[in-house]
Amino acid sequence: MQIDIVSVFPEYFDITGLSLLGKAQEKGLVTIKAYNLRDWTHDVHHSVDDTPVGGGAGMVMKPEVWAECLDDLLGAGGTGRAGGQATDPVLIFPNPSAPLFTQADATGLSQASRLVFGCGRYEGYDARIPDYYRSRGVDVREYSIGDYVLNGGEVAVSVMLEAITRLLPGFMGNPDSIVEESYTGEEPLLEHRQYTRPTTWRGMTVPEVLISGDHQRVDRFRRDEALERTSRIRPDLIGRLDCDRLDKKDRKTLEGLGWRVGPGPHPVKDDGPVSR
Repeated sequence: MQIDIVSVFPEYFDITGLSLLGKAQEKGLVTIKAYNLRDWTHDVHHSVDDTPVGGGAGMVMKPEVWAECLDDLLGAGGTGRAGGQATDPVLIFPNPSAPLFTQADATGLSQASRLVFGCGRYEGYDARIPDYYRSRGVDVREYSIGDYVLNGGEVAVSVMLEAITRLLPGFMGNPDSIVEESYTGEEPLLEHRQYTRPTTWRGMTVPEVLISGDHQRVDRFRRDEALERTSRIRPDLIGRLDCDRLDKKDRKTLEGLGWRVGPGPHPVKDDGPVSR
């Protein structure tokens, strides 16, 4: 996978050389390059922003600077070609006003051959930038990573980078470690809690079932804990489960937590619908 990142602080992404992501680059699984947006400016101050049209506080990143940069990276006019080679890039902008980035998005993007990230700053980027490249046939995505506002897109891009690249084949030393993680799979439950040795530490002991050697009991315990934690912390996820996929023990656990499992396609909280 090829990943290009555009930022006014490209040195921020020196961190991509660390840990598993750094090793993935050494193994050739992914190539990451950060570009300085100011390299496409032509004035003495290397300006990338201007005042908002219509008034208001702050500054907005200018479309002409972004366009020169993205035209070079994507191919003239943003046709999705670079260096004469078809690359089918996905162009991604973090935006607190955009749809929430999810594990499903990370999974889909991990199958792309090339990603280009644009890091906004100040009051954001001119809204015409993503619209222009969409009109040229580029696959443009805008994502929020949560209900809060950051100083710039660099942190959000780092979050998405890690979520996406760790799903690449060969990235994780033990690929099975991904299987039971929170939000993963057809039933996006929160993961059960994890423990290690010593089994007793400062007077606190791990649940007895985990050292019983009975794998069926362990699996059931972990499944029940995942259902309980999800019900307590993210009940909206329980409300999305498919009732037809739940076995008798799942149903019993959920009913004990105050859910009605059928009739209907999804569990319903006894005190009314759950939203987030």
